[in-house]
Order: sequence, then C-alpha cells, then structure tokens
Amino acid sequence: MKYDVTIIGGGIVGLATAMQLKERRPNLKIALLEKEKTLAAHQTGNNSGVIHSGLYYKPGSLKAVNCLNGYQKLIEFCNREGIAYELCGKIVVAVSDEELPRLENLYQRGLENGLTRNKKITAAEIKEYEPNIAGLAGIWVPYTGIVDYKEVCNKYALIFTERYGGEIYLNHRVTGIKRNTNRSIVTAGDKRFETTLMVNTGGLYCDKIAQMGGMNPDVRIIPFRGEYYELEENKHHLINNLVYPVPDPAFPFLGVHYTRRISGDIEAGPNAVFAFRREGYKKSDFSLAETVNALFWPGFIKVMRKYWRTGLGEFYRSYNKNAFTKALQKLSPNIRKDDLVPGGAGVRAQACTRDGRLIDDFLIEQDLLMINILNAPSPAATASLSIGETIADMVAKRF
Repeated sequence: MKYDVTIIGGGIVGLATAMQLKERRPNLKIALLEKEKTLAAHQTGNNSGVIHSGLYYKPGSLKAVNCLNGYQKLIEFCNREGIAYELCGKIVVAVSDEELPRLENLYQRGLENGLTRNKKITAAEIKEYEPNIAGLAGIWVPYTGIVDYKEVCNKYALIFTERYGGEIYLNHRVTGIKRNTNRSIVTAGDKRFETTLMVNTGGLYCDKIAQMGGMNPDVRIIPFRGEYYELEENKHHLINNLVYPVPDPAFPFLGVHYTRRISGDIEAGPNAVFAFRREGYKKSDFSLAETVNALFWPGFIKVMRKYWRTGLGEFYRSYNKNAFTKALQKLSPNIRKDDLVPGGAGVRAQACTRDGRLIDDFLIEQDLLMINILNAPSPAATASLSIGETIADMVAKRF
C-alpha cells in the first residue's frame, strides 16, 4: 500500500498531527499505525487529564510556546466539538521558608509567559481556595483545567478518518523499516506500507523506531513510572480542585500533588521511579533487555550518580504507604493513610542524552525521510494541537 505520509504511534501527538495535516493537505494519503488495539493506550491514556497553563516552562522554550498556543487551541477545539472540560484553576503552595523565593520566581515566570491573571495568595487566602491545605504562601492559577484526553483523542481520530478520509490501523506494530533513496517500506502487522515520509510519534519507543528507520539519535528513552493513590470517595471533600507543590529545580519532576479528575475522582501523587520495563505500569513488570538498555546508557549512569538519594527516596515511597502519606501531608495535614486507595500508574518517556541531561524540552529531529518526536512529556497533551500544527507544517513543506 502506498502512502504519502505514515505516522507511527496513536497517542495524542500522533493523532493531532494526522488530523491537522489532513486538514491542511486533504489530497495527501496518510496512514496512522498503532500497535495496540485501542488509541491513546499509554502515556496519553494514563495521564492526569490536566490542561496546563504554561506556568512552569522557560519563556521561549518549545514547551512554553507550544503549551501557551496549544492551550488556546485545545479550549477552542473542546468548545467546538462538544468535549467536556472545566477551567477549575489550581494553587501552587509553598510549605517552607526555603520555597518562598522559588514561588516568587515561578510567579514571575508566569508573568513572562503571559499569565497575567495569576494571583499571589497568603496563608489565609490558601484556605479560601482549599480549606484543608496548609502553606505559607501560594499562587492561584485560574487558567488550569481538567479534561479527558482519551475523549479528545477519539475526537481527533474521528475527524481524521470520517471527516477527512485518513486511515488508522490498530494492532499494527512496526517490526521493520527499509529505506530507499526517496521512499521507505514500513512493515507493520501483516502489511507493508510504502511511504514518502515517516512521522515517528512512538512515545516510549520513539528512539527505537528512529533507529529502525535509519537514524541514530544521541538520546535514549528512560522510562519513569508515576504511581498514584486516590482519595476514598467519602474524602473527596478534602480537596476542591488541583493543589501542587513548588517544584524543586534540582529534580526534573514536579513532586506529589492533588488532582481532581473530570470524573470527580481525586488523585494523589505521583512519585517518580525508574521503570524496569518501558511499559512497566506495575511494580512487578520487568524486561531484562530494556532494563540493561537503560542502565548501561552512559547518560543514565550519570543521572543515577547525581540523583541517587532522591531516587532511593522515590522507591521508598513506592513501597511504603506511610512515607507516601507523609509526603502528601506536607500539603494537606488532614490526609490520613486510610483515606488513600491504590490508583493507576503511568510511564513517562524521558529522553536522556549521552552526557547525562534529562531533556526538559520537546525534542524533534528529522532527515529527508523521517521526522522524529523524541521527547514529548507533559504538557504535550495540552500542547498537542500546537505540536501537531508544527509537525504538519514541517511535513507540508516536503510536498
């Protein structure tokens, strides 16, 4: 089967790219390949459903630009297509004196990113938003919202296929790519897709797909599992909306926080532990080959040396509910161990360079036959329409 563009990966970035490319260039023949039986089965389908405001990201970075642009596009899309969402807002809370300067820096970063409606709040004002949260000071972020990203993905897919005539192949794992001078043959399932251009949005396996396609990116995907608890239903009143800590700039993850889902459930977490399998959603999930592949990557060896104390603490919380509860009590002293029941888990595809940097921005690399999205962590879901637009523009220039 011959195609102009073959997109590998049916998560939110791949689907947004497919939809927007087909909208811009309806004459292009486009196939999207997904190895699972459903769309959005991994990072997209296991995230917390937050519509991010762009508060955290370095002004001018790909994350900041695409989050701010994608935020508006996502809200407009949900309004237009009848997808339920809520701009419930969140508070970021400083719980110690040493966090106060970082809170101020965060507020200023928000202003640089155009978030002029953010508001500094006092300890007393925190209680007005979240009566069960304790802190010295905070930031009220009214832009933040919640949505079901699986529903968003299904709508992207419906528009791509039914409105624009695109083709989606589920249960089609890519097992081989053969490049010629100006075309490639992608083998997936029992089919061969002859294509002019490949777009790799393979998430947890994007580096492997890039290598399969003849490129050799100088990054390796390191999987980090984020584990959640949920509040018992009779304890939902303890959290109104979203409550976040002040992020530690020395650690690349946000820390445990509270998130009200669009369903009404309240999530608490996540921690961030190395996953011994790229799709390792359970503690018992293990792949010797994938573990060795990560642990012997020179960059990850350097990361482990730098963050070993923090990493051990994350693993301790993973196996000790008392420790997890204690971390949550820094924000909400009224939370008790018995208020928490095991929730879900997600795995973040974190790109790590050979020299030991955990890439903090979106990363796209390309050659004549292939465009690879090699790092698209949060806020990729919020930014999906902006990222998809960027990739669609890159693809359109090839035709």
